[in-house]
Amino acid sequence: MSTVDRPTAKPTAIHRRVEALRRGLEPSCIARLESGWAVFGERQFLRGYALLLPDPVVATLNDLPPAARVQFLADMARLGDALLAVTGALRINYAMFGNLEPALHAHVVPRYREEPSPLDVAHPWAYDWSSAPIFDAERERDLLSAVRAALSV
Repeated sequence: MSTVDRPTAKPTAIHRRVEALRRGLEPSCIARLESGWAVFGERQFLRGYALLLPDPVVATLNDLPPAARVQFLADMARLGDALLAVTGALRINYAMFGNLEPALHAHVVPRYREEPSPLDVAHPWAYDWSSAPIFDAERERDLLSAVRAALSV
């Protein structure tokens, strides 16, 4: 069995979310990109926090064939470009871990000049995610539309 054919140990939240995206049941969906799905994070600890979820789901970046790997990384940067253009963020942070959810997914995090110290120089996981607002497609419809438009260019 090649690494591409190796399934993740068990279905993860990433698997469930991709399945919901395929069915059109995920309100946080930004767009279907070549390598997967761009979605807003369930908790918006920073406005515009998004993820790129591969479709099909694989365990790690290394489980993708070389061309698919390049496409996933290019789509991740493209999502970052769109967020940068739309949110007025100072920069974008990118992260892939897969430790808690052992399936490939990329975090794409806008960082803002007005973030409070010391969070402004900390990694995004320093924020209190449990108190962050839950993504609301109605409340964020302008952001959703703007990021979709930026990705369609």
